[in-house]
Amino acid sequence: KCHLNTCPVGIATQDEELRKKFAGQPEHVMNYFFLMAEEIREIMAKLGYRKMEDMIGQTQHLEVNKRGLHYKSRGLDLSPLLTPASELNPTAGIRNLNTQYHGLDKAKDNVLIEKAMPSLETGTPVEFDEEINNLNRTCGTMLSYQISKRYGKEGLPDDTIKINFKGHAGQSFGFTL
Repeated sequence: KCHLNTCPVGIATQDEELRKKFAGQPEHVMNYFFLMAEEIREIMAKLGYRKMEDMIGQTQHLEVNKRGLHYKSRGLDLSPLLTPASELNPTAGIRNLNTQYHGLDKAKDNVLIEKAMPSLETGTPVEFDEEINNLNRTCGTMLSYQISKRYGKEGLPDDTIKINFKGHAGQSFGFTL
């Protein structure tokens, strides 16, 4: 919740009302994180690492804490989770070094955003027809982001952007709208 500016204890928020819930001083939180960072640096040095990214995938330093397991999970064999990726697939990297192409430049939302621009910029109502199919799995997500970025949680009034879709879509169609 802290990343949403709704921190229930008032530590990580810019909201003055929520900040009142935090009885400590901001300096205490800063000090805690400085001390935690220092301890992490010490542990990393003992393990022979200078950067966090060098530690990614180094499962040889991990072990299952059997005492911390719930009685129902004590019988689980967690060793596959600690198997290095290179043992399972010698060509696999230890960490993500390749960028992914998500095809956002080809997303249906780019067309929706363009056609809804009068509403986004001035709040002028728009209505248009658009084809849709099962390949448009995230239809409306980027448009919703543009609305929330510009208008916050209040959004736009109902029916400011009206899209008449024709075609077929999956069960999650419109869940972000």
